Amino acid sequence: LATGPRQNNSVFYEIRTYDIKPSKMKEFVEMVNKYFHLRTAHSELVGFWSAELGAMNKVVHVWKYENFAQRTAVRHALANDNDWQGKFISAALPLMEKQHNEVAYLVPWCQLGKPPKEGGVYEWVTFQMKPGGPALWGEAFRAAISAHINTGYTKLIGVFHTEYGLLNTVHVIWWNESPDHRAAGRHSAHEDARVVAAVRDSVRFLESQKNMLLIPLQCSPLK
Repeated sequence: LATGPRQNNSVFYEIRTYDIKPSKMKEFVEMVNKYFHLRTAHSELVGFWSAELGAMNKVVHVWKYENFAQRTAVRHALANDNDWQGKFISAALPLMEKQHNEVAYLVPWCQLGKPPKEGGVYEWVTFQMKPGGPALWGEAFRAAISAHINTGYTKLIGVFHTEYGLLNTVHVIWWNESPDHRAAGRHSAHEDARVVAAVRDSVRFLESQKNMLLIPLQCSPLK
């Protein structure tokens, strides 16, 4: 089943999460920085991060596709790209413990944003909502996100709703100047009656949530 309303175009985002062997994280990041231009020659990379808090030895990267036909063509081209396969894939796969991917759409009321400057940190928050999709919880969820935006302490980058993967999952990406700036902003938000009211309404539909603090890699367009 489709998971609910999305933006009125065929664009989607593939979210890839890799768990890297603890002793190989440094080597993996060095390989990404050296060879990832071979991958980005084929399709658009939105962002590439490593987890700093909330997870360890994990990387997350997001790819944009115009449609599923484009993704199929890109995957075929990558399989036949000898440089990519020889210089990166063959060396990188032994460094990984696990791979996971999802397909997600931007929610209709969100455009993909950019940070106001480079050098900050990203918070990746994953919400597992009750079955029923946005028809059930969409308005309350949007209100909770908007309440946090209105406090002004954080910058919304994107809100993604899964189409393939664990359904009724929403990923929200925020940008902050620093972990300390985020902590101070969160403290103030928790004392804001408007935020508290919006969150109380939305958690009626929430099953679980988790987050990670992410640091962009050198190759990431979102820095």
